[in-house]
Amino acid sequence: MLTMLVRTTAGAFLLAASAAFAAEPAKQPETPSNGPKHTLRYKFQPGQTLRWEVTHRARVETTVSGTTQTADTQTTSVKVWRVTAVAPDGSATFEHSVESVDMRQKLSGRMETHYNSRTDKTPPVGFETVAKSIGVPLSTITLDPLGKIVKRQTAKPKPGGEHEGQITIPLPEEAVPVGHTWSFPYEIDVPTNAGTIKKVKTLQSFTLEEVKDGVATIRVATQVLTPIHDPALEVQLVQREATGTVRFEIGSGRVVEQQMEVDKQVVGFSGPASSLHYRTRFTEKYLEEAKAGEKTAARSADAK
Repeated sequence: MLTMLVRTTAGAFLLAASAAFAAEPAKQPETPSNGPKHTLRYKFQPGQTLRWEVTHRARVETTVSGTTQTADTQTTSVKVWRVTAVAPDGSATFEHSVESVDMRQKLSGRMETHYNSRTDKTPPVGFETVAKSIGVPLSTITLDPLGKIVKRQTAKPKPGGEHEGQITIPLPEEAVPVGHTWSFPYEIDVPTNAGTIKKVKTLQSFTLEEVKDGVATIRVATQVLTPIHDPALEVQLVQREATGTVRFEIGSGRVVEQQMEVDKQVVGFSGPASSLHYRTRFTEKYLEEAKAGEKTAARSADAK
């Protein structure tokens, strides 16, 4: 189990950089408010290049049969969206890629493994797939102004057509006041020890907490609705139960910052004395387009 979680953290940093969210139609409960209402929409321009710095830190402590192992990982990457077209309704088509990555992984009793795509010509064992994914289009996505994926073409589709989720947070259809909450139900397929699949219902909720200086602060929470009594299933869901905040710039129509966290412990997933403690923090910050260009030039100079 420790190995599985470590691989998920180190090998799937591209998913972390995409910030997967629910994909079902929004349920929008009415929220009484006398305050002003705000229209939240994603906005794009043809030829635009958007960059975010994404940092993902995780610590997994696993105890099985009296032996405790710890895995610490940290990944910092630059996520890039290159807009190729914008439709009259505001839907944008863009190429999603990762420009650079700096990864560290430390397992109990082992030397730390480090890979920096800007300086390392040859990646360490286990990081080859990551290295091949740097600087190439990973997917071409058409996104509507509410954050719903209209179309997605992935360079390497997941086996079995596994759902990849949304690439950014969904927004409410109507103009909403501070205090308004909208939610997205969706299902997760969780494999069981018997070789079957259990469908687990979850709910993501989004609350507009504040609007200040043109920036909306949105609180995000994820709740597992299906009762789970088997720790072996519960341990597979720990990474899904993130909470945090997203800062959305209303004028430019983009996420400028977000932070999501998970801190959860599961006992008995592999025998009565087993336990797993999973702690992670995901942050994302928008890079100003001029600054992003300067940083890219500096990185190219460093590589030479």
